[in-house]
Amino acid sequence: MTKSIHSCRYRLGPEHQHPAQLLDALATIWYFMKHSKDYGVNPNHIVLAGDSSGGTMVAWICEELVKTGNLPKIRAQILIYPFLQSIDLMLPSYLQNHHGPFLTRKRVVSFCLKFIGNEHVDKEKIARNGHVPEDMKEKFKKWISEDLIPREFKARAYDRPMAAPFSKELYEASRLNDKTLQSPIISEDDIVKQLPETYILTCEYDPLRDDGLLYKKRLEDNGVPVTWNHVKEGGHGFITFINSRCFEFSYTKPAIGNIVSFIKGL
Repeated sequence: MTKSIHSCRYRLGPEHQHPAQLLDALATIWYFMKHSKDYGVNPNHIVLAGDSSGGTMVAWICEELVKTGNLPKIRAQILIYPFLQSIDLMLPSYLQNHHGPFLTRKRVVSFCLKFIGNEHVDKEKIARNGHVPEDMKEKFKKWISEDLIPREFKARAYDRPMAAPFSKELYEASRLNDKTLQSPIISEDDIVKQLPETYILTCEYDPLRDDGLLYKKRLEDNGVPVTWNHVKEGGHGFITFINSRCFEFSYTKPAIGNIVSFIKGL
């Protein structure tokens, strides 16, 4: 039997600002889970996957589904070099990979601000954590801190600059108080421990590498099974170039194969 493939028409920015995309994605998953049998899908065998900001969305959705609690549990989530927090933008990977390749630290900040519709602020001060109040840094350093990054990932040299002075204007512009933008890493234990089995792919030459490492630790500390693949030669977005001939990397298909093996093993 031939099954059709459906693509949802999400509302796009900049015309539609956050949380429009999150709400659309959540509504899509709700509908599919409730009607999965109509598509010949076991509702207990659904896997959500996304790369980069798509991985961000998957992590958010899985937490939202845990909070609602009246749908079958997602079988697994697959997060490919995801962006997962904006509390510390001076983690080692952000500084080591300041200039990329592909994704730079500056572009991470720009994309985040554009996503929430507040891009006309001092990006350099946000990159130096000027948007984060001291009490928030103190509260969440048990989950988001340079000290939690394994030593081997600090071998490449980097200089951590002095943090910018706190700015209430930047705090409000970055919307750190918005629950729909809350980092999955700082969710309470009773939420995290209910999350589905997780696959995380990180890349050595990616500013977002340490987001994945911190989330991995957070999940493991709460007993969530995690499969982790770290691509030592990789940079952010490398999977995009699959089957592009001269632009495809030697490690792209092995990385995809590793994800496929994970899914088959569920």
